[in-house]
Amino acid sequence: MNQIDINQGEVYIKFDSPKTGKTSFKQLGLKNDHYKTEGGFLRMVFDFEGIAELDYYRVPTIEVEYEEEVPETHWQCDFNGETILDKTDHYGHSTIILLDRKKLSLLEHHHENQLVLHAEFPQEVHIKTNASFVNFFK
Repeated sequence: MNQIDINQGEVYIKFDSPKTGKTSFKQLGLKNDHYKTEGGFLRMVFDFEGIAELDYYRVPTIEVEYEEEVPETHWQCDFNGETILDKTDHYGHSTIILLDRKKLSLLEHHHENQLVLHAEFPQEVHIKTNASFVNFFK
């Protein structure tokens, strides 16, 4: 079972083993069907510390769907303290984030490996946990 903690706008998910294929936020442990962002800010920490061998999917992917239609959202991903993605998504109900597997591999540490996703929405949004997913490992 994954460990999940939700504290003041941060969702922390510690993987106990690699999950292959698409895994919804709900399957990861977010129980609410619609997770509400605090003030339009979302911070998700994916902790891979317990995984001995990180074998990434060819294009690690995070897809986030939300109820509201928003004009613009800023997204940033950091892996082990290094920014690996910084983009603005324009207008819609969802965002797909494609990560560079080679960058992740180069930044890996022996013990601590954390991927942090930051999102700034122009308003509070409700994340659809069944429709939002990650696909990190093969």
